[in-house]
Amino acid sequence: MVTEALKAQPLPAKPSSKSDPILLSLFANRFMSIAEAMGRSLQQTAVSTNIKERLDFSCAIFAPNGDLIANAPHLPVHLGSMSFAVRYQINLLGEDLRDGDVILTNHPVAGGSHLPDITCITPVFQAGEIVFFTASRGHHADIGGILPGSMPPTSKTIFEEGAQIKSFKVVKEGEFQRDELVRYLVEEPSKYPGCSGSRCLSDVESDLRAQISANNKGVNLIYLMVDEYGLKVVQDYMLHIRDNAELAVRNLLKTVAKKQGTSELSAVDHLDDGTPIALKVTIDAENGSAVFDFEGTGPEIYGNLNAPVSVTYSAIIYCLRAMVDQDIPLNQGCLVPIEVKLPAGSCLDPSETAAVVGGNVCTSQRVTDVILRAFDAAAASQGDCNNLTFGSSGYGYYETISGGSGAGPTWEGTSGVHTHMTNTRITDPEILERRYPTILHQFSLRKGSGGVGQHNGGDGVIREIEFLEPIQCSILSERRVYHPYGLHGGGDGACGQNIWIKQPRKEDGDLSPDETSTPTPRKIYLGGKATVKMGKGDRIVICTPGGGAWGAPGEERKAGSKEGVKHGRGDARGGFFDRLAEQLGA
Repeated sequence: MVTEALKAQPLPAKPSSKSDPILLSLFANRFMSIAEAMGRSLQQTAVSTNIKERLDFSCAIFAPNGDLIANAPHLPVHLGSMSFAVRYQINLLGEDLRDGDVILTNHPVAGGSHLPDITCITPVFQAGEIVFFTASRGHHADIGGILPGSMPPTSKTIFEEGAQIKSFKVVKEGEFQRDELVRYLVEEPSKYPGCSGSRCLSDVESDLRAQISANNKGVNLIYLMVDEYGLKVVQDYMLHIRDNAELAVRNLLKTVAKKQGTSELSAVDHLDDGTPIALKVTIDAENGSAVFDFEGTGPEIYGNLNAPVSVTYSAIIYCLRAMVDQDIPLNQGCLVPIEVKLPAGSCLDPSETAAVVGGNVCTSQRVTDVILRAFDAAAASQGDCNNLTFGSSGYGYYETISGGSGAGPTWEGTSGVHTHMTNTRITDPEILERRYPTILHQFSLRKGSGGVGQHNGGDGVIREIEFLEPIQCSILSERRVYHPYGLHGGGDGACGQNIWIKQPRKEDGDLSPDETSTPTPRKIYLGGKATVKMGKGDRIVICTPGGGAWGAPGEERKAGSKEGVKHGRGDARGGFFDRLAEQLGA
Protein backbone atom coordinates (compact mmCIF):
# COMPACT_ATOMS: atom_id res chain seq x y z
CA MET A 1 0.00 0.00 0.00
CA VAL A 2 1.33 3.44 -0.91
CA THR A 3 1.27 5.79 2.07
CA GLU A 4 1.17 9.54 1.70
CA ALA A 5 1.43 12.17 4.42
CA LEU A 6 -1.43 14.57 5.10
CA LYS A 7 -1.45 18.14 3.87
CA ALA A 8 -4.29 19.62 5.94
CA GLN A 9 -6.65 21.60 3.72
CA PRO A 10 -8.94 24.20 5.31
CA LEU A 11 -12.37 24.45 3.76
CA PRO A 12 -13.06 27.48 1.56
CA ALA A 13 -15.51 29.90 3.10
CA LYS A 14 -17.87 29.61 0.15
CA PRO A 15 -18.34 27.14 -2.68
CA SER A 16 -16.95 28.14 -6.07
CA SER A 17 -20.24 27.59 -7.91
CA LYS A 18 -23.93 28.30 -7.42
CA SER A 19 -26.13 25.47 -6.27
CA ASP A 20 -28.80 23.78 -8.30
CA PRO A 21 -31.85 22.93 -6.15
CA ILE A 22 -32.20 19.47 -7.65
CA LEU A 23 -28.52 18.64 -7.22
CA LEU A 24 -28.61 20.07 -3.68
CA SER A 25 -31.33 17.59 -2.74
CA LEU A 26 -29.57 14.81 -4.60
CA PHE A 27 -26.24 15.34 -2.82
CA ALA A 28 -27.87 15.77 0.60
CA ASN A 29 -29.51 12.38 0.18
CA ARG A 30 -26.41 10.86 -1.41
CA PHE A 31 -24.24 11.84 1.55
CA MET A 32 -26.86 10.54 3.97
CA SER A 33 -27.19 7.27 2.07
CA ILE A 34 -23.45 6.68 2.48
CA ALA A 35 -23.75 7.09 6.25
CA GLU A 36 -26.78 4.77 6.24
CA ALA A 37 -24.86 2.15 4.28
CA MET A 38 -22.07 2.38 6.85
CA GLY A 39 -24.64 1.78 9.59
CA ARG A 40 -26.09 -1.26 7.87
CA SER A 41 -22.62 -2.71 7.42
CA LEU A 42 -21.82 -2.15 11.08
CA GLN A 43 -25.03 -3.75 12.30
CA GLN A 44 -24.61 -6.78 10.07
CA THR A 45 -20.98 -7.46 11.01
CA ALA A 46 -21.06 -6.63 14.75
CA VAL A 47 -21.49 -9.43 17.29
CA SER A 48 -22.51 -7.72 20.54
CA THR A 49 -26.08 -7.29 21.71
CA ASN A 50 -25.39 -3.62 22.19
CA ILE A 51 -24.55 -2.84 18.58
CA LYS A 52 -26.17 -5.64 16.58
CA GLU A 53 -29.49 -5.76 18.45
CA ARG A 54 -29.88 -2.44 20.26
CA LEU A 55 -28.35 -0.35 17.44
CA ASP A 56 -26.35 1.76 19.89
CA PHE A 57 -24.08 3.25 17.23
CA SER A 58 -23.78 6.15 14.80
CA CYS A 59 -22.04 6.72 11.47
CA ALA A 60 -21.25 9.98 9.70
CA ILE A 61 -19.16 11.73 7.05
CA PHE A 62 -16.92 14.71 7.81
CA ALA A 63 -15.19 17.43 5.83
CA PRO A 64 -11.37 17.64 5.67
CA ASN A 65 -11.46 20.16 8.55
CA GLY A 66 -13.66 17.90 10.72
CA ASP A 67 -17.03 19.56 10.11
CA LEU A 68 -20.02 17.22 10.15
CA ILE A 69 -21.42 16.91 6.62
CA ALA A 70 -24.10 14.26 6.89
CA ASN A 71 -25.21 11.40 9.09
CA ALA A 72 -27.67 8.58 9.18
CA PRO A 73 -30.60 8.99 11.63
CA HIS A 74 -28.73 7.33 14.46
CA LEU A 75 -28.05 8.78 17.96
CA PRO A 76 -28.11 12.59 18.32
CA VAL A 77 -25.76 12.54 21.32
CA HIS A 78 -23.14 10.83 19.15
CA LEU A 79 -23.63 12.81 15.98
CA GLY A 80 -23.33 16.28 17.43
CA SER A 81 -20.11 15.48 19.27
CA MET A 82 -18.22 13.36 16.74
CA SER A 83 -16.90 16.40 14.88
CA PHE A 84 -15.03 17.34 18.08
CA ALA A 85 -13.33 13.93 17.96
CA VAL A 86 -12.36 14.29 14.30
CA ARG A 87 -10.97 17.80 14.81
CA TYR A 88 -8.99 16.67 17.85
CA GLN A 89 -7.19 14.03 15.79
CA ILE A 90 -6.53 16.48 12.95
CA ASN A 91 -4.94 18.94 15.36
CA LEU A 92 -3.04 16.25 17.28
CA LEU A 93 -1.70 14.10 14.47
CA GLY A 94 -1.37 16.61 11.63
CA GLU A 95 0.97 15.26 8.96
CA ASP A 96 1.27 11.95 10.83
CA LEU A 97 -2.10 10.89 9.40
CA ARG A 98 -1.53 8.49 6.52
CA ASP A 99 -3.52 6.51 4.01
CA GLY A 100 -4.47 3.20 5.63
CA ASP A 101 -4.69 4.61 9.17
CA VAL A 102 -7.73 4.24 11.44
CA ILE A 103 -7.72 6.23 14.68
CA LEU A 104 -9.49 4.98 17.79
CA THR A 105 -10.53 7.36 20.58
CA ASN A 106 -13.03 7.63 23.44
CA HIS A 107 -11.69 10.23 25.89
CA PRO A 108 -13.95 13.21 26.75
CA VAL A 109 -11.17 15.76 26.17
CA ALA A 110 -10.70 14.27 22.70
CA GLY A 111 -14.34 14.77 21.71
CA GLY A 112 -15.72 11.66 23.38
CA SER A 113 -19.17 11.45 24.93
CA HIS A 114 -18.38 8.86 27.60
CA LEU A 115 -15.81 6.07 27.69
CA PRO A 116 -18.00 3.14 26.48
CA ASP A 117 -18.61 5.10 23.24
CA ILE A 118 -15.54 4.30 21.14
CA THR A 119 -15.02 6.21 17.91
CA CYS A 120 -13.15 4.92 14.85
CA ILE A 121 -12.01 7.61 12.39
CA THR A 122 -10.76 6.93 8.87
CA PRO A 123 -9.21 9.60 6.62
CA VAL A 124 -10.16 9.52 2.92
CA PHE A 125 -7.21 10.39 0.67
CA GLN A 126 -7.05 11.55 -2.92
CA ALA A 127 -3.85 12.66 -4.62
CA GLY A 128 -2.04 12.74 -1.28
CA GLU A 129 -4.57 14.99 0.43
CA ILE A 130 -7.37 14.25 2.86
CA VAL A 131 -10.66 15.05 1.15
CA PHE A 132 -13.11 13.54 3.69
CA PHE A 133 -13.28 11.55 6.89
CA THR A 134 -15.62 8.69 7.72
CA ALA A 135 -16.30 7.85 11.36
CA SER A 136 -18.38 5.48 13.45
CA ARG A 137 -19.09 5.51 17.17
CA GLY A 138 -20.40 2.48 19.03
CA HIS A 139 -21.31 1.84 22.66
CA HIS A 140 -19.32 -1.18 23.84
CA ALA A 141 -20.87 -3.24 26.62
CA ASP A 142 -17.75 -3.50 28.77
CA ILE A 143 -14.47 -1.61 28.59
CA GLY A 144 -13.44 -2.26 32.20
CA GLY A 145 -13.79 -0.11 35.29
CA ILE A 146 -15.22 -0.84 38.72
CA LEU A 147 -18.44 -2.58 37.63
CA PRO A 148 -19.63 -4.90 34.83
CA GLY A 149 -21.15 -2.96 31.97
CA SER A 150 -18.82 0.03 32.43
CA MET A 151 -21.72 2.31 33.41
CA PRO A 152 -21.11 2.54 37.18
CA PRO A 153 -23.67 4.68 39.00
CA THR A 154 -21.16 5.24 41.82
CA SER A 155 -18.08 6.42 39.90
CA LYS A 156 -16.37 9.55 41.18
CA THR A 157 -13.43 9.80 38.75
CA ILE A 158 -12.95 8.85 35.13
CA PHE A 159 -10.41 6.18 36.13
CA GLU A 160 -13.26 4.09 37.57
CA GLU A 161 -15.17 4.08 34.27
CA GLY A 162 -12.85 1.97 32.13
CA ALA A 163 -10.34 2.28 29.31
CA GLN A 164 -9.27 5.79 28.32
CA ILE A 165 -7.92 6.40 24.84
CA LYS A 166 -7.14 9.89 23.53
CA SER A 167 -5.57 8.80 20.27
CA PHE A 168 -4.50 5.35 19.08
CA LYS A 169 -3.91 4.13 15.54
CA VAL A 170 -5.75 0.83 15.82
CA VAL A 171 -4.91 0.34 12.14
CA LYS A 172 -1.53 1.74 11.09
CA GLU A 173 -0.91 1.95 7.36
CA GLY A 174 -3.20 -1.06 6.86
CA GLU A 175 -1.95 -3.20 9.78
CA PHE A 176 -4.29 -3.98 12.71
CA GLN A 177 -2.51 -3.26 16.03
CA ARG A 178 -4.02 -5.98 18.24
CA ASP A 179 -1.31 -6.09 20.94
CA GLU A 180 -1.64 -2.38 21.58
CA LEU A 181 -5.43 -2.69 21.60
CA VAL A 182 -5.23 -5.33 24.34
CA ARG A 183 -2.95 -3.06 26.33
CA TYR A 184 -5.40 -0.17 26.13
CA LEU A 185 -8.52 -2.23 26.86
CA VAL A 186 -7.25 -4.79 29.39
CA GLU A 187 -3.92 -3.89 30.95
CA GLU A 188 -4.24 -0.12 31.46
CA PRO A 189 -7.75 -0.03 33.06
CA SER A 190 -6.85 -2.79 35.55
CA LYS A 191 -4.01 -0.71 37.02
CA TYR A 192 -6.46 1.39 39.05
CA PRO A 193 -7.61 0.14 42.50
CA GLY A 194 -10.79 -1.94 42.32
CA CYS A 195 -10.90 -1.79 38.52
CA SER A 196 -10.87 -4.47 35.85
CA GLY A 197 -9.96 -4.47 32.20
CA SER A 198 -12.60 -5.31 29.59
CA ARG A 199 -14.66 -8.30 30.75
CA CYS A 200 -15.57 -9.32 27.19
CA LEU A 201 -12.57 -8.37 25.07
CA SER A 202 -13.52 -10.68 22.19
CA ASP A 203 -16.84 -8.88 21.69
CA VAL A 204 -15.20 -5.44 21.88
CA GLU A 205 -12.49 -6.41 19.41
CA SER A 206 -15.00 -7.92 16.99
CA ASP A 207 -17.20 -4.82 17.14
CA LEU A 208 -14.22 -2.53 16.59
CA ARG A 209 -13.30 -4.54 13.51
CA ALA A 210 -16.91 -4.09 12.38
CA GLN A 211 -16.60 -0.31 12.86
CA ILE A 212 -13.39 -0.27 10.83
CA SER A 213 -15.15 -2.22 8.09
CA ALA A 214 -18.11 0.18 8.16
CA ASN A 215 -15.77 3.14 7.79
CA ASN A 216 -14.12 1.44 4.81
CA LYS A 217 -17.56 0.95 3.26
CA GLY A 218 -18.07 4.71 3.49
CA VAL A 219 -14.64 5.40 2.00
CA ASN A 220 -15.39 3.23 -1.04
CA LEU A 221 -18.79 4.88 -1.59
CA ILE A 222 -17.21 8.34 -1.38
CA TYR A 223 -14.68 7.31 -4.04
CA LEU A 224 -17.55 6.16 -6.27
CA MET A 225 -19.32 9.51 -5.84
CA VAL A 226 -16.13 11.46 -6.58
CA ASP A 227 -15.49 9.34 -9.69
CA GLU A 228 -19.03 10.07 -10.86
CA TYR A 229 -19.16 13.84 -10.29
CA GLY A 230 -15.59 14.97 -9.68
CA LEU A 231 -14.08 16.15 -6.38
CA LYS A 232 -14.75 19.84 -7.01
CA VAL A 233 -18.49 19.33 -7.55
CA VAL A 234 -18.81 16.99 -4.56
CA GLN A 235 -17.02 19.39 -2.21
CA ASP A 236 -18.93 22.38 -3.57
CA TYR A 237 -22.23 20.69 -2.71
CA MET A 238 -20.84 19.71 0.66
CA LEU A 239 -20.54 23.45 1.30
CA HIS A 240 -23.95 24.21 -0.24
CA ILE A 241 -25.55 21.70 2.16
CA ARG A 242 -23.79 23.36 5.08
CA ASP A 243 -24.91 26.81 3.95
CA ASN A 244 -28.49 25.59 3.50
CA ALA A 245 -28.55 24.31 7.10
CA GLU A 246 -27.10 27.60 8.34
CA LEU A 247 -29.79 29.59 6.52
CA ALA A 248 -32.54 27.37 7.93
CA VAL A 249 -31.33 27.93 11.51
CA ARG A 250 -30.99 31.68 11.00
CA ASN A 251 -34.58 31.82 9.73
CA LEU A 252 -35.70 29.76 12.73
CA LEU A 253 -34.08 32.16 15.19
CA LYS A 254 -35.61 35.19 13.47
CA THR A 255 -39.03 33.55 13.58
CA VAL A 256 -38.70 32.66 17.27
CA ALA A 257 -37.73 36.22 18.21
CA LYS A 258 -40.69 37.60 16.28
CA LYS A 259 -43.18 35.04 17.59
CA GLN A 260 -42.18 35.43 21.24
CA GLY A 261 -41.84 39.20 21.03
CA THR A 262 -38.42 39.15 22.67
CA SER A 263 -34.83 38.42 21.77
CA GLU A 264 -34.00 36.98 25.18
CA LEU A 265 -35.11 33.49 26.20
CA SER A 266 -34.25 31.70 29.41
CA ALA A 267 -34.97 28.52 31.32
CA VAL A 268 -33.64 26.46 34.21
CA ASP A 269 -34.12 22.85 35.27
CA HIS A 270 -32.40 20.61 37.79
CA LEU A 271 -30.75 17.24 38.04
CA ASP A 272 -32.09 15.05 40.81
CA ASP A 273 -29.22 16.05 43.12
CA GLY A 274 -30.34 19.67 42.84
CA THR A 275 -27.67 20.83 40.39
CA PRO A 276 -29.16 23.61 38.21
CA ILE A 277 -28.81 23.64 34.44
CA ALA A 278 -29.40 27.27 33.47
CA LEU A 279 -29.59 28.81 30.00
CA LYS A 280 -30.04 32.29 28.57
CA VAL A 281 -30.43 32.63 24.80
CA THR A 282 -29.85 36.06 23.26
CA ILE A 283 -31.00 36.27 19.64
CA ASP A 284 -29.89 38.84 17.09
CA ALA A 285 -33.13 39.16 15.16
CA GLU A 286 -31.42 41.06 12.34
CA ASN A 287 -28.95 38.40 11.20
CA GLY A 288 -30.47 35.35 12.87
CA SER A 289 -27.59 34.51 15.18
CA ALA A 290 -27.75 33.64 18.88
CA VAL A 291 -25.65 33.28 22.01
CA PHE A 292 -26.36 30.25 24.23
CA ASP A 293 -25.04 31.22 27.67
CA PHE A 294 -25.13 28.56 30.41
CA GLU A 295 -23.99 30.90 33.19
CA GLY A 296 -25.67 29.87 36.43
CA THR A 297 -25.20 26.15 35.79
CA GLY A 298 -23.89 24.21 38.80
CA PRO A 299 -20.22 23.35 39.37
CA GLU A 300 -18.50 20.06 38.61
CA ILE A 301 -20.30 17.23 40.40
CA TYR A 302 -18.75 14.73 42.79
CA GLY A 303 -20.31 11.95 40.80
CA ASN A 304 -20.63 11.02 37.14
CA LEU A 305 -23.25 13.47 35.83
CA ASN A 306 -20.60 15.82 34.45
CA ALA A 307 -21.03 16.26 30.70
CA PRO A 308 -18.11 16.73 28.28
CA VAL A 309 -18.23 19.97 26.30
CA SER A 310 -19.05 18.11 23.10
CA VAL A 311 -22.21 16.66 24.66
CA THR A 312 -23.71 20.11 25.23
CA TYR A 313 -23.04 20.97 21.60
CA SER A 314 -24.81 17.73 20.65
CA ALA A 315 -27.89 18.83 22.57
CA ILE A 316 -27.85 22.27 20.94
CA ILE A 317 -27.47 21.05 17.36
CA TYR A 318 -30.14 18.39 17.94
CA CYS A 319 -32.67 20.88 19.32
CA LEU A 320 -32.06 23.38 16.53
CA ARG A 321 -32.46 20.70 13.88
CA ALA A 322 -35.61 19.38 15.58
CA MET A 323 -37.19 22.86 15.63
CA VAL A 324 -36.38 23.64 11.98
CA ASP A 325 -39.51 22.93 9.95
CA GLN A 326 -37.53 21.98 6.87
CA ASP A 327 -35.98 18.77 5.56
CA ILE A 328 -32.25 19.39 5.99
CA PRO A 329 -29.46 17.05 7.05
CA LEU A 330 -28.14 17.55 10.58
CA ASN A 331 -24.73 19.07 9.89
CA GLN A 332 -22.24 21.67 11.07
CA GLY A 333 -24.10 24.48 9.34
CA CYS A 334 -26.68 24.36 12.13
CA LEU A 335 -24.07 25.68 14.56
CA VAL A 336 -22.58 28.42 12.38
CA PRO A 337 -24.96 31.15 13.74
CA ILE A 338 -24.49 29.97 17.35
CA GLU A 339 -22.01 31.11 20.00
CA VAL A 340 -21.89 28.86 23.07
CA LYS A 341 -20.68 30.02 26.48
CA LEU A 342 -20.00 27.32 29.09
CA PRO A 343 -18.80 28.31 32.58
CA ALA A 344 -15.33 26.84 33.12
CA GLY A 345 -15.35 24.28 35.91
CA SER A 346 -19.10 23.71 35.68
CA CYS A 347 -20.72 20.31 35.21
CA LEU A 348 -20.92 21.18 31.50
CA ASP A 349 -17.18 21.93 31.27
CA PRO A 350 -15.60 19.67 33.91
CA SER A 351 -11.97 18.86 34.60
CA GLU A 352 -10.15 16.14 32.68
CA THR A 353 -10.39 13.56 35.48
CA ALA A 354 -14.07 14.13 36.30
CA ALA A 355 -16.41 11.14 36.04
CA VAL A 356 -18.67 11.57 33.00
CA VAL A 357 -20.41 8.29 32.29
CA GLY A 358 -23.81 9.68 33.36
CA GLY A 359 -23.35 13.07 31.72
CA ASN A 360 -23.77 11.59 28.27
CA VAL A 361 -27.02 9.76 29.08
CA CYS A 362 -28.62 11.87 31.82
CA THR A 363 -27.26 15.44 31.82
CA SER A 364 -27.52 15.65 28.03
CA GLN A 365 -31.24 14.99 28.36
CA ARG A 366 -31.60 17.77 30.91
CA VAL A 367 -29.73 20.22 28.67
CA THR A 368 -32.19 19.29 25.91
CA ASP A 369 -35.14 19.86 28.25
CA VAL A 370 -33.79 23.31 29.15
CA ILE A 371 -33.27 24.36 25.53
CA LEU A 372 -36.74 23.27 24.45
CA ARG A 373 -38.26 24.99 27.50
CA ALA A 374 -36.45 28.23 26.70
CA PHE A 375 -37.78 28.12 23.13
CA ASP A 376 -41.26 27.15 24.39
CA ALA A 377 -41.16 24.29 21.90
CA ALA A 378 -42.45 21.28 23.83
CA ALA A 379 -43.12 19.92 27.29
CA ALA A 380 -40.42 17.76 28.85
CA SER A 381 -40.01 14.19 27.74
CA GLN A 382 -38.88 11.55 30.22
CA GLY A 383 -35.48 13.27 30.39
CA ASP A 384 -33.56 10.08 31.04
CA CYS A 385 -32.15 6.94 29.43
CA ASN A 386 -32.79 4.62 32.42
CA ASN A 387 -29.41 2.92 32.11
CA LEU A 388 -29.50 -0.67 33.33
CA THR A 389 -26.33 -2.78 33.51
CA PHE A 390 -25.65 -6.19 34.95
CA GLY A 391 -22.95 -8.82 34.69
CA SER A 392 -20.10 -10.66 36.33
CA SER A 393 -16.38 -11.12 35.88
CA GLY A 394 -16.95 -12.73 32.48
CA TYR A 395 -19.43 -10.41 30.79
CA GLY A 396 -21.39 -7.19 31.01
CA TYR A 397 -24.81 -6.25 29.64
CA TYR A 398 -26.21 -2.76 29.09
CA GLU A 399 -29.52 -1.36 27.93
CA THR A 400 -31.42 1.91 27.94
CA ILE A 401 -35.17 1.91 28.52
CA SER A 402 -37.83 4.04 26.86
CA GLY A 403 -40.34 6.38 28.49
CA GLY A 404 -42.91 9.02 27.60
CA SER A 405 -42.32 11.92 25.24
CA GLY A 406 -43.57 15.43 25.92
CA ALA A 407 -46.62 16.97 24.28
CA GLY A 408 -46.56 20.13 22.18
CA PRO A 409 -48.92 22.86 20.99
CA THR A 410 -50.40 20.63 18.26
CA TRP A 411 -49.49 17.08 19.24
CA GLU A 412 -49.86 14.46 21.94
CA GLY A 413 -46.88 12.86 23.60
CA THR A 414 -45.93 9.33 22.57
CA SER A 415 -45.79 6.40 24.99
CA GLY A 416 -42.91 3.99 25.38
CA VAL A 417 -40.32 5.59 23.09
CA HIS A 418 -36.72 6.68 23.33
CA THR A 419 -36.56 10.45 23.22
CA HIS A 420 -34.17 13.22 22.23
CA MET A 421 -30.50 12.32 22.71
CA THR A 422 -30.98 8.56 22.44
CA ASN A 423 -32.48 6.57 19.60
CA THR A 424 -31.70 2.94 20.35
CA ARG A 425 -33.80 -0.21 20.43
CA ILE A 426 -34.49 -2.42 23.42
CA THR A 427 -33.08 -5.95 23.34
CA ASP A 428 -35.61 -8.50 22.08
CA PRO A 429 -36.88 -10.78 24.87
CA GLU A 430 -35.70 -13.89 23.01
CA ILE A 431 -32.17 -12.50 22.67
CA LEU A 432 -32.08 -11.29 26.28
CA GLU A 433 -33.19 -14.60 27.76
CA ARG A 434 -31.06 -16.74 25.46
CA ARG A 435 -27.78 -14.90 25.98
CA TYR A 436 -28.08 -13.89 29.63
CA PRO A 437 -29.32 -15.62 32.85
CA THR A 438 -32.59 -13.69 32.96
CA ILE A 439 -36.35 -13.96 32.62
CA LEU A 440 -38.26 -10.94 31.35
CA HIS A 441 -41.49 -10.93 33.38
CA GLN A 442 -42.97 -7.63 32.23
CA PHE A 443 -42.41 -4.97 29.60
CA SER A 444 -45.52 -2.85 29.39
CA LEU A 445 -46.76 0.72 29.26
CA ARG A 446 -46.99 2.46 32.63
CA LYS A 447 -50.54 3.70 32.22
CA GLY A 448 -51.33 7.13 33.63
CA SER A 449 -47.70 8.21 34.02
CA GLY A 450 -47.92 10.87 31.31
CA GLY A 451 -49.01 14.38 32.24
CA VAL A 452 -52.67 15.32 31.69
CA GLY A 453 -53.62 18.40 29.71
CA GLN A 454 -54.99 19.79 26.49
CA HIS A 455 -52.44 17.46 24.89
CA ASN A 456 -51.38 14.58 27.12
CA GLY A 457 -47.81 13.52 27.71
CA GLY A 458 -46.77 10.02 26.71
CA ASP A 459 -46.68 7.20 29.25
CA GLY A 460 -43.50 5.58 30.52
CA VAL A 461 -42.95 1.82 30.70
CA ILE A 462 -42.50 -0.90 33.31
CA ARG A 463 -39.66 -3.38 32.79
CA GLU A 464 -39.27 -6.29 35.22
CA ILE A 465 -36.34 -8.70 34.95
CA GLU A 466 -35.58 -11.75 37.12
CA PHE A 467 -32.01 -13.02 37.51
CA LEU A 468 -31.32 -16.76 37.46
CA GLU A 469 -27.94 -16.57 39.18
CA PRO A 470 -26.15 -14.16 41.54
CA ILE A 471 -25.29 -11.05 39.58
CA GLN A 472 -24.11 -7.45 40.00
CA CYS A 473 -26.92 -5.14 38.88
CA SER A 474 -26.68 -1.37 38.50
CA ILE A 475 -29.11 1.39 37.60
CA LEU A 476 -28.11 4.92 36.56
CA SER A 477 -31.17 7.12 36.09
CA GLU A 478 -32.66 10.58 36.52
CA ARG A 479 -36.13 12.14 36.89
CA ARG A 480 -36.67 10.20 40.12
CA VAL A 481 -37.02 13.47 42.08
CA TYR A 482 -37.85 16.30 39.64
CA HIS A 483 -40.88 15.64 37.42
CA PRO A 484 -40.78 16.08 33.63
CA TYR A 485 -42.42 19.48 33.35
CA GLY A 486 -45.66 20.34 31.57
CA LEU A 487 -46.13 23.68 29.81
CA HIS A 488 -48.95 26.19 29.47
CA GLY A 489 -50.95 24.63 32.28
CA GLY A 490 -50.27 21.03 31.29
CA GLY A 491 -49.59 18.50 34.03
CA ASP A 492 -46.14 17.13 34.82
CA GLY A 493 -45.16 13.60 33.91
CA ALA A 494 -44.71 11.06 36.71
CA CYS A 495 -41.24 10.47 38.15
CA GLY A 496 -39.57 7.13 37.60
CA GLN A 497 -38.93 4.42 40.19
CA ASN A 498 -36.36 1.64 40.57
CA ILE A 499 -37.37 -1.27 42.80
CA TRP A 500 -35.45 -4.35 43.94
CA ILE A 501 -37.66 -7.36 44.70
CA LYS A 502 -35.37 -9.35 46.98
CA GLN A 503 -35.86 -12.97 47.94
CA PRO A 504 -35.07 -13.55 51.66
CA ARG A 505 -31.95 -15.67 52.20
CA LYS A 506 -30.30 -17.09 55.30
CA GLU A 507 -26.89 -15.78 54.24
CA ASP A 508 -28.32 -12.26 54.08
CA GLY A 509 -29.83 -12.51 57.56
CA ASP A 510 -33.37 -11.79 56.38
CA LEU A 511 -34.59 -15.41 56.58
CA SER A 512 -34.95 -17.24 59.85
CA PRO A 513 -33.17 -20.65 59.97
CA ASP A 514 -36.37 -22.30 61.21
CA GLU A 515 -38.62 -20.64 58.61
CA THR A 516 -41.15 -23.18 57.34
CA SER A 517 -43.62 -21.11 55.32
CA THR A 518 -42.84 -19.54 51.96
CA PRO A 519 -41.28 -16.14 52.80
CA THR A 520 -42.59 -12.92 51.32
CA PRO A 521 -40.05 -11.13 49.07
CA ARG A 522 -38.86 -7.73 50.24
CA LYS A 523 -39.57 -4.70 48.06
CA ILE A 524 -36.66 -2.22 48.29
CA TYR A 525 -36.56 1.20 46.62
CA LEU A 526 -33.13 1.75 45.07
CA GLY A 527 -33.30 5.46 44.30
CA GLY A 528 -32.01 6.84 41.04
CA LYS A 529 -28.45 5.52 41.19
CA ALA A 530 -27.47 2.24 42.85
CA THR A 531 -25.53 -0.96 42.39
CA VAL A 532 -26.44 -4.14 44.27
CA LYS A 533 -25.41 -7.77 44.36
CA MET A 534 -28.63 -9.56 43.46
CA GLY A 535 -29.20 -13.21 44.22
CA LYS A 536 -30.88 -15.99 42.31
CA GLY A 537 -34.59 -15.23 41.96
CA ASP A 538 -34.23 -11.50 42.67
CA ARG A 539 -35.91 -9.06 40.31
CA ILE A 540 -35.42 -5.45 39.32
CA VAL A 541 -38.48 -3.42 38.36
CA ILE A 542 -37.86 -0.16 36.50
CA CYS A 543 -40.76 2.25 36.08
CA THR A 544 -39.72 4.99 33.67
CA PRO A 545 -40.97 8.60 33.71
CA GLY A 546 -43.85 9.88 31.61
CA GLY A 547 -43.81 12.99 29.46
CA GLY A 548 -45.21 16.38 30.39
CA ALA A 549 -48.53 17.65 28.97
CA TRP A 550 -49.19 20.85 27.02
CA GLY A 551 -52.09 23.14 27.87
CA ALA A 552 -54.58 22.98 30.70
CA PRO A 553 -56.99 20.02 30.83
CA GLY A 554 -60.27 20.81 29.09
CA GLU A 555 -58.86 23.44 26.74
CA GLU A 556 -60.03 23.09 23.16
CA ARG A 557 -57.57 21.43 20.82
CA LYS A 558 -56.11 23.57 18.07
CA ALA A 559 -56.93 22.85 14.45
CA GLY A 560 -54.46 20.43 12.93
CA SER A 561 -53.60 18.74 16.21
CA LYS A 562 -52.21 15.24 15.86
CA GLU A 563 -53.87 12.37 17.68
CA GLY A 564 -50.92 10.51 19.15
CA VAL A 565 -51.60 9.26 22.66
CA LYS A 566 -54.76 8.62 24.61
CA HIS A 567 -53.06 7.44 27.76
CA GLY A 568 -51.56 4.08 27.13
CA ARG A 569 -51.79 4.10 23.35
CA GLY A 570 -49.56 5.72 20.81
CA ASP A 571 -48.87 5.84 17.12
CA ALA A 572 -45.62 4.34 15.88
CA ARG A 573 -43.75 7.38 14.69
CA GLY A 574 -40.41 9.07 15.15
CA GLY A 575 -36.76 8.49 14.23
CA PHE A 576 -36.60 4.87 15.33
CA PHE A 577 -39.66 3.88 13.32
CA ASP A 578 -38.18 5.58 10.26
CA ARG A 579 -34.99 3.55 10.74
CA LEU A 580 -36.96 0.35 11.25
CA ALA A 581 -38.98 0.94 8.08
CA GLU A 582 -35.78 1.40 6.11
CA GLN A 583 -34.26 -1.78 7.51
CA LEU A 584 -37.37 -3.76 6.64
CA GLY A 585 -37.34 -2.34 3.15
CA ALA A 586 -40.61 -0.45 3.60
